[in-house]
Amino acid sequence: MDSSVLSYSLELVAGSGITLSVEQRAALQTSVVLLKKNYKFHRVLFWGKILGIKKDYFIAQGRGEDEMQGKKNLYSFNCMDWFLLPLATDSMIEAVTKAAKSRFIGDPSAMENESTVNEESRLAVTIHQIDEEASVVPRGALVKNPHGLVQINRSFGGLPHSEARRLDNFLHFSKAKNPKKTVLEVGVVNQTIDFLDVLVDDIPKGSWSLQLECASNVCVLRSLLWLGLTFFHVPMTPQHGYMYIGDGKKNLDLPFVL
Repeated sequence: MDSSVLSYSLELVAGSGITLSVEQRAALQTSVVLLKKNYKFHRVLFWGKILGIKKDYFIAQGRGEDEMQGKKNLYSFNCMDWFLLPLATDSMIEAVTKAAKSRFIGDPSAMENESTVNEESRLAVTIHQIDEEASVVPRGALVKNPHGLVQINRSFGGLPHSEARRLDNFLHFSKAKNPKKTVLEVGVVNQTIDFLDVLVDDIPKGSWSLQLECASNVCVLRSLLWLGLTFFHVPMTPQHGYMYIGDGKKNLDLPFVL
């Protein structure tokens, strides 16, 4: 969620038990301003918190001119001192998948099960996987310009209340894996905003919970695949965002309980 409206956004997802202390909020609001300036980000998002046995990792994400390209993730233990995470490569993802079995400890240099993979690499891969599989935006919030850059749609005024109740109006904020194939499908979509995958096509079916909260004034989506990922959208306003607070472990039992 956008760090510029962090306190407001946290109140909207409080029903999930997601919260930060007053000290953590104050530290974040100060430090993200410096992050934006030092790294020349267009904006900085508070991505969430991954819980460790000894310490928790607070995660911030910087975005550039293109919202989807060149995202940079940083972690902190105190919401003040931030460390840049490496990019998750294919080889890193494969190594982490084989080595990571237990919970996060809270020590970036800790090795995973006597392998060559340290916890910092595992952290980078976990954030990447959650972003690929569970990051969400409402339809129309992003637009692809004629140069191919994905940017915030400044004219987006929010989904109507009737459309906010439907899962097919929410999209994955990651590169499309199921592009439209037929001429008929291409003809009925708006190519400037319909370039992402819709949540309703996710497998397994039923991996999202959609509810209206705060007297039906806020649409809240919760991922059942990555427990702890919560997205919110206030209909008829551009306000939306998501945050993850959890142990960083995928719910592999989901297909067997649906």
